Amino acid sequence: QVQLVESGGGLVQAGGSLRLSCAASGRTFSNYAMGWFRQVPGKEREFVGAITLSGRSTYYADSVKGRFTIARDNAAKPMYLQMNSLKHEDTAVYYCAASPRNYGLEYTTQYNYWGQGTQVTVSS
Repeated sequence: QVQLVESGGGLVQAGGSLRLSCAASGRTFSNYAMGWFRQVPGKEREFVGAITLSGRSTYYADSVKGRFTIARDNAAKPMYLQMNSLKHEDTAVYYCAASPRNYGLEYTTQYNYWGQGTQVTVSS
């Protein structure tokens, strides 16, 4: 079992930055590929980005490419989502997730474990 806890959400003006953290406990954090998703009320959970088990490859949704960066330290330290040049449409609850698989990371079905989410609000 892996427990995930997100932190770092909050209110920021458009154009600003936030860094979200995802801390894990339980099984070895470095045995999982990790992803970030976001969700607004009434819509499906949306892929934001992911990082492979080794940390050598990252993938991003087109909507955040060039603005968001995922980083992880396989020595069981938190995974981060650095969000720059934030836009009002980035407002959502952000979730981190862990997957024992190293492919198809843009799909929610690939993930076995989810955090509780952290709210990000970008004022326009």
